[in-house]
Amino acid sequence: MFVDIAKVSLKAGKGGDGAVSFRHEIYIPKGGPDGGDGGKGGDIIFRADRNTNTLVDFRFTPILTAEDGKNGSGQRSAGRSGKDLIVDVPVGTVVYRISELSSSENIRDNGSEIVSEPRNDGRERSDSKKNLIAEAVSAGPVEKKNLIADLTEDGAEVIIAHGGSGGFGNAHFKSSTRQAPIIAEVGEPGEEFTAELELKSMADVGLVGLPNAGKSTFLSVVSNAKPEIADYPFTTITPNLGVATIDGQDLLIADIPGLIEGASDGKGLGHDFLRHVERTAVLLHLIDIYNDDAGEAYQTIRNELEKYSDLANRPEIVALTKCEGVDEDIIKMQMSSVLAKNPDAKIFTISSSAHQGLTELLRELSKLVRSNPFESVRDNGSEIASEPSNDGRERSGSRKGSSNELPTISLSPAALKDTWQVEKLDEDHFRVTGEKIEKFARRTDLNNYASVNRLRDIMKKMGIRAELTTQGAKPESIISIAGKEFTLVEDW
Repeated sequence: MFVDIAKVSLKAGKGGDGAVSFRHEIYIPKGGPDGGDGGKGGDIIFRADRNTNTLVDFRFTPILTAEDGKNGSGQRSAGRSGKDLIVDVPVGTVVYRISELSSSENIRDNGSEIVSEPRNDGRERSDSKKNLIAEAVSAGPVEKKNLIADLTEDGAEVIIAHGGSGGFGNAHFKSSTRQAPIIAEVGEPGEEFTAELELKSMADVGLVGLPNAGKSTFLSVVSNAKPEIADYPFTTITPNLGVATIDGQDLLIADIPGLIEGASDGKGLGHDFLRHVERTAVLLHLIDIYNDDAGEAYQTIRNELEKYSDLANRPEIVALTKCEGVDEDIIKMQMSSVLAKNPDAKIFTISSSAHQGLTELLRELSKLVRSNPFESVRDNGSEIASEPSNDGRERSGSRKGSSNELPTISLSPAALKDTWQVEKLDEDHFRVTGEKIEKFARRTDLNNYASVNRLRDIMKKMGIRAELTTQGAKPESIISIAGKEFTLVEDW
């Protein structure tokens, strides 16, 4: 079964908890704290494998979980790190992180306004605007996809979900003023989210054309592939790959299901597989010589390629197929029809079943592939860069802005980690957000009053407590950080 899109739930391993322990040995009256640290949770790693060609496995195992880190123990014994989960995926797999947008966020993303917001001139907004907003609200949350990784080389590995860091044991908190600490951190949770996997076949040559143009027959003759062949349209219902060898060079050729007019808008079979042509270096456009008008058939496919993406700018060769025994005048007429649509078109006449013109065509394809190597990772000049994960570590596979963008003045990454915000939810409930303070909160054991007081001390040093007081927080007010809630001042 060929599957080129799949959704999977990912859960990286949780970090192990630090230990609270004190050294107890005979004749050593003051052993001191010796609690060990927790182990790091396992990562979920995707590895590109050229021997894997479908995402079907994710239909049967839609949940991937890495091992949790082990807890620390006495005698400064650190817990074992959780094992990484390494998952093989086909070369050409793109991984997106799925997040849900609320209705209001969806409206803002679409450039509309919230109904409750007044117009600047005081007039009522139009009924059409109200209807548009009402429809967006009734639709509820929508999914937003963020690119995480693009695996384009065999053996490439990318950490898709990071495991949580292990918590520190109480041996870390010994000082001259705190000689018997009973503080230990809990391990951070691993990243947990839903990912969408999309397979885009990696090939040198992509075959495009109307149904029954002879694409499968061509692939079966020039390569070792064995696609289904019959005398009716839409014989090919999944992409096929084959390797053709010419003059000692291998060409990887992808046969895409036949396109029809409107394919880029979702009609026919080909719209589900246009993505597989995106990564090809050269397009081979096959046209049945028996078409009523080869130029119209050519233009139909060109229109769909232009609507879908930048495929229309890809190097292209046109081949008129099934030319065995066809009168020369008919061939010239069909070639003229194609040239009328594109005067620069390179046109070959071939017959796959009679093995006519194939060698010359393959040589020209090989020449074009060598002179136009496709850059498989590109997006209008942008590059793949590192994206910070929730715990501040870098993740390979996110997009980096192009060099043509204007420079933006901003805080350094180190300074951004220290920033925070306070939001008043209601009279006695406040939420604090910020990378550094949330990391401390995730590692705080709310069942240990000493650990909670340490978090309060950190908030005071960072100026958060002063801001809470300014916004009206009271000693008994509830503070929420990273999903953990506690009072501003310890409730005795």
